[in-house]
Amino acid sequence: MEHLIRVQNEYDRQVLVWLRGRIGDAALQSAARRVTSDGKKPYLSTICRLLNIRPPSRRTFADEARKTHRAVGERYLETIRQILGQAVPGHEKTGHAARSQALLF
Repeated sequence: MEHLIRVQNEYDRQVLVWLRGRIGDAALQSAARRVTSDGKKPYLSTICRLLNIRPPSRRTFADEARKTHRAVGERYLETIRQILGQAVPGHEKTGHAARSQALLF
């Protein structure tokens, strides 16, 4: 889609992905062609104004990314806890009270 629309930074890329999911490629291409002048690619903000759509803020995208990163981290930690919680065959626990290593985290 960047061949039709001017994308200048990461925020523009995020808005483009969001917009494609919201209105679809066909509508986006149509809007881009309507505002194209002199063969120059239109800015994404121009297309949003034409469609009367206000994209999410930078903060909203950052919050969503943070939630995603946290969820991935939690899944990794859960896998690590499961691995550490498994008994190792052939190793007898002696001395201290036997305690699952998963409880340490």
